[in-house]
Amino acid sequence: MAMKFDPSEYVKQRPAIQMTSMIDIMFINLLFFMALFVYFHFESDLKISVPKAKAAVELNRPPGEIIVNVTRDGLVFVNQKKLELSDLDALLKQASEIYPSQEVIIRADEKAYHEYVVGVLDVCAHANIWNISFATIKEK
Repeated sequence: MAMKFDPSEYVKQRPAIQMTSMIDIMFINLLFFMALFVYFHFESDLKISVPKAKAAVELNRPPGEIIVNVTRDGLVFVNQKKLELSDLDALLKQASEIYPSQEVIIRADEKAYHEYVVGVLDVCAHANIWNISFATIKEK
């Protein structure tokens, strides 16, 4: 007895791709990368010109780091909010209690007085934060 092969049965049972789910996933990915782009360029909007260094290397930014911007006039900004040193101290103390190895990156203008940067360093030490980096750009 021979089996009959009817190709029309197999055409009816073809797998289908669900486009709605795929569009949803692509839309969520688009939103995620747009938000990520805004976050990474958020701190570079300030008019701060960081100093140049021959040994500067570009690092991947870990999540949760705090970037402290110091302008040439001595103003301190975190997340584009102007802070007094006492407010910065409270913020860093709270962060170091939650994350004991909290990282702080200081983006000081190359024309800023050393006094302003030392003030931020004092606040970091008072808040028990020792993981501190300085932002520079590579010399050409």
